[in-house]
Amino acid sequence: MPTAATILSALKSKGKEGTRKIYARHGMAADRVYGVSVADLKAVAKTIRGQQALALELYATGIMDAMYLAGMVADGAKMSRDELNQWAEGAAQMQMIAEYTVPWVAVENPIGRELAIEWVDSKKEHVASAGWCTYSGLVATKPDSALDLKEIESLLARVVRELADAPNRVRYTMNGFVVAVGTYVKPLLKQAKAAARQIGAVEVNMGDTACKVPLATEFIDRAEAAGKVGLKKKTIRC
Repeated sequence: MPTAATILSALKSKGKEGTRKIYARHGMAADRVYGVSVADLKAVAKTIRGQQALALELYATGIMDAMYLAGMVADGAKMSRDELNQWAEGAAQMQMIAEYTVPWVAVENPIGRELAIEWVDSKKEHVASAGWCTYSGLVATKPDSALDLKEIESLLARVVRELADAPNRVRYTMNGFVVAVGTYVKPLLKQAKAAARQIGAVEVNMGDTACKVPLATEFIDRAEAAGKVGLKKKTIRC
């Protein structure tokens, strides 16, 4: 039976310096990264699928590769409020974890929306970013009938008011929220397009990478032209 220690050892052996540097350039704390490719992490995930306790132990190691793997394995619906909050808090200096792994599990949980609202109010950049990404995941996967459209409209207005003064990654995830609403919530398409026009091109320090901030107006217009507005995703996991 694999343990957190044996999994960590296996991950360390699969790490590559080139991959570690790529992760570091994308905002990961270099001293907490082994440099395991996502493809290799997916292969390991298949061998420990369903082992919830092990996933929680892996996340608690603070090693980015193990934390990302934990998100692939954990069932978010089975996690407690405390566990989800611990994951959000533990994602400091790990934007890949805050903006992908944490939302993966939070979206699956019955209190995902409640946590998203709490997290977007956080003064901690990584927690607030996790909140905006979680809500983006909710609008992408939940039927419109299960969404609080008035609340979402209020959040769009909040983005317009607050984005310019928000922390770096929060600006990025706020922008992503506008894109998500415009793409997946057809009843709020008009409001999302208006918000996208108002925020315009969002400036975010993307580190030593070639990554660019999506222009919300372009992404929403593209989805609308393709007739894909309102088409939901089965999952936000990748």
